[in-house]
Amino acid sequence: MKIVVLAGGLSPERNVSLSSGSKVCQALRDRGHRVALIDLFFGLEEGQDGESLYDAPIPERFRNVAPQAPDLAQVRAQRKDQSPAAIGPGVLELCAGADAVFLALHGACGEDGRIQATLDLLGVPYTGSGSLSSAIAMDKDLTKRLVKDVVTTADWKAVTVTEENLETLLRETALPVVVKPVDSGSSIGVFIAHTEEELRGALEASRALGGRTVIERYIRGREIQVAILDNVALPSIEIIPKVGFYDYENKYQPGAAEEVCPAPIPAEWEARLGRDALAVFRTIGLSVYARADFIVTEDGTPYFLEINTLPGMTPTSLVPQEAAVVGIDYATLCETIIQKSLEIRKEGH
Repeated sequence: MKIVVLAGGLSPERNVSLSSGSKVCQALRDRGHRVALIDLFFGLEEGQDGESLYDAPIPERFRNVAPQAPDLAQVRAQRKDQSPAAIGPGVLELCAGADAVFLALHGACGEDGRIQATLDLLGVPYTGSGSLSSAIAMDKDLTKRLVKDVVTTADWKAVTVTEENLETLLRETALPVVVKPVDSGSSIGVFIAHTEEELRGALEASRALGGRTVIERYIRGREIQVAILDNVALPSIEIIPKVGFYDYENKYQPGAAEEVCPAPIPAEWEARLGRDALAVFRTIGLSVYARADFIVTEDGTPYFLEINTLPGMTPTSLVPQEAAVVGIDYATLCETIIQKSLEIRKEGH
């Protein structure tokens, strides 16, 4: 097949996406597919022929994840045409000529349904969930509202943090809490606040990130995540950071966290986590694959945190690790995602 891998984009998770895209591209090429890897935001260089990307080596800038999230203003300044468009020159034309588009994007304009809707209008099949369910899953508040009756969630409220209401939020918020953006991923902008000083810092950081924020009761427990592939829950994986919690740097720096799969938990915990992950997946209307995140307390109660519709896809990312436990190697996982996605798109989803 001719496959375009879309990566990068203008998102705080840009660096992670570039790494995912490079690994997916190489795996699919190794399986004999013709694969073009392109940065959603930068697109084609002036005078570049899109067809040449199918034979081009993978650029080094796609291969390594920097330890910090990128400066998006700096990224935007690097694009020659300085267009306000989130999609770079020639990207959609390249996608239109492919048999399928593998979305290796993360975060804004990748998981929020906008690129899915664009490709739907072009009639181009792509991997993962459709535009509406992707948009819902990206909004942590809306997702919790929809699933609170089918899974256990921590008490939360969604607010827009402003200079005017910051002091009120400080007075009215019972500690400890987790403060995080409504629509971001990779733990970017996530803070655990045990003190008023920590809460103030978290709220001020949230305001700088745009203000739309979820304030959620902090649940002490084990961080366990469950991937769904083709309507089946894969074995759970436990995340054990060596320092702090599973933030951006602990996610993407080698050795910063221990990842144990299958998670060393009782069989009944495993069964409930799988049921809950599937319940969220189906309630929101997701398809093909996703990864649900939980905190599990000492008594085995799984508290649902969020679900990721385009989780990381490097060979050492969590979903590939879970798939490997049931005998699905990385390249087979990539091909399975494409095949199941093509079936879903033919059904009109």
